[in-house]
Amino acid sequence: MIKKYLFSFLLLLTVFLSGCATKSGIVAMAPTGTMQDPIVDSNISLADALKKYAPEDLKENQRLVEVLYYSFDNRIHKGQLIIDQRLVGDIQKIFQVALKNKFPIKSVIPISSERFYSNGKWNEDDQSMMSNNTSGFNYRKVTGGKSLSKHSYGYAIDINPVQNPYIKGRIVLPPGAIYDTRKPGTLAYNSLVVRTFKRLGWDWGGDWKSLKDYQHFEKVLAL
Repeated sequence: MIKKYLFSFLLLLTVFLSGCATKSGIVAMAPTGTMQDPIVDSNISLADALKKYAPEDLKENQRLVEVLYYSFDNRIHKGQLIIDQRLVGDIQKIFQVALKNKFPIKSVIPISSERFYSNGKWNEDDQSMMSNNTSGFNYRKVTGGKSLSKHSYGYAIDINPVQNPYIKGRIVLPPGAIYDTRKPGTLAYNSLVVRTFKRLGWDWGGDWKSLKDYQHFEKVLAL
């Protein structure tokens, strides 16, 4: 009898620790982080991904792209990116290159995800950037300016902000970030990811003169 209870206890403990017990009692194994079984970082609808305010004519041009990427835990993840419909093909090619070459990307989650909503505002205090999240469409003004960012049109993407900060004089965003090309996930002029963006006609913020925005890529299209 004791052996029976001990076996049941160990079985329940194993299920609990693996995080695979569901309310229905059905056991579902955690993702293994492979191409066939990626860890899902984002799985929302297009409507949910566009919850944050933006003019309807801009929203109509956006598409939700599912992407696979190699992350810092050495496993394959699946995320989602909002981008102008005409740039979907470029994004798919770039993520394929990043995945094939194991360029680590922390996460790819739309700005309108509930995890970036607090105090009645979307992405307040740049939660996405502080989380080292990669994102595309985001209706907002340029950093430190009054004009609309290229993100507002779905023409831009920011990748791994913590490894690839925005730097203008003494201003570093996200705060405390250090640009070091020796660290994994950092973009440099000779990086295969950077070269692929440029080959497809994108501009890189790391090439700018007045400031450096190493995380930022943009490709301006006609409205």
